[in-house]
Amino acid sequence: MMKFLTADDEAPALEILNRAVLAAVPDAELRSFTNAPAAVEEVCGKGYQPDAVFLDIRMPGMSGLQMAKLIKESNPRTNIIFVTAYADYAIDALEQHPSGYLLKPPTKEAIETELQNLRYPPQETDQKVLRVQCFGNFEVYAAGKPLKFEFSRTKEVFAYLVDRKGAAVNTGELCCALWDDTGSTRKVQLRKHIADLGHTLADAGAGAAFLKSRNSFAVAKDKIDCDYYRFLNGEIAAVNAYAGEYMMQYSWAEMTLGSLAQHVR
Repeated sequence: MMKFLTADDEAPALEILNRAVLAAVPDAELRSFTNAPAAVEEVCGKGYQPDAVFLDIRMPGMSGLQMAKLIKESNPRTNIIFVTAYADYAIDALEQHPSGYLLKPPTKEAIETELQNLRYPPQETDQKVLRVQCFGNFEVYAAGKPLKFEFSRTKEVFAYLVDRKGAAVNTGELCCALWDDTGSTRKVQLRKHIADLGHTLADAGAGAAFLKSRNSFAVAKDKIDCDYYRFLNGEIAAVNAYAGEYMMQYSWAEMTLGSLAQHVR
């Protein structure tokens, strides 16, 4: 599924742009903004990684050209497509090395043409948005930056799912691992952490890494770059990086630590 971000300070123009984008790619994930700083924050601050960004050039406070510069500084391989009613902005826009340039009102056909000629086609980008570190302390990075969870227990929930290597776990197992208690109070707390995990990963553009159904939770191993998984696959760099420490902040990880010790004997 392709992911797009659109920005135009005029709501009617943004609606026309969004309709054209979705007409060109009906199943796309689309995040749209009438506020330029909020759009930049979505990519640069929250780590959202769209396949293409459609920016109106003339916006109050922060122009599309300024937005493009900030986005490219944070994510150099982001495809920028400028959308404007003024053809004379083309030369200025070229300084940002955009992937495309559309005149308003954009049409489905024009957008299809631009998407077929992206500077960085989606299949060439790394789909593993998350980098997960298990050796030493457990850490999660999105777009090269530490991923911030609202609750520390949320991070531990994700750590436990990573430790299970894609195997599904249920509410009872998670409560037992995190609190050694499967009572109703702990189940209520767990629901809060599950919701936080889903929202945090989705905001980072990594929602596909979390698999959730009724009382079943897992990670999609193919959606994350994990040193532990690389180790299990026998990759030399990961094997050399292992120094006898694994998810040191979690006591339940000691069982896996023991199995890792067997691997290196």
